[in-house]
Amino acid sequence: MSLKINIDTLTEAELIDLNNRIVQRLRFLREARAHTQMMEFSVGDNVSFQPEGSETLMGVITRYNKKTVSVLTEQGQHWNVSPSMLRLVKNARKADAKTSNVFDFKKS
Repeated sequence: MSLKINIDTLTEAELIDLNNRIVQRLRFLREARAHTQMMEFSVGDNVSFQPEGSETLMGVITRYNKKTVSVLTEQGQHWNVSPSMLRLVKNARKADAKTSNVFDFKKS
């Protein structure tokens, strides 16, 4: 289906409404993409990510947020990370069901 809109004939109010609808649709598409990427990971997964201008960090996913996942790093820092930046650490042992709420962290 192809819909053509001649924006030259729209009033200012109609243009503002069209803009708001476009922005809303783009936000929805971005959130849907983030949600799909999030579903590739589970709480308790060991992941790595590299913040801009920093070394690669490793940690454990602790929860899902609306657009990001919360990661608790090995250094004890809390990060909210876009799922597109995460990489599953394949060699890490995933916690079993009995210990999924127990994490071993070093004291600083």
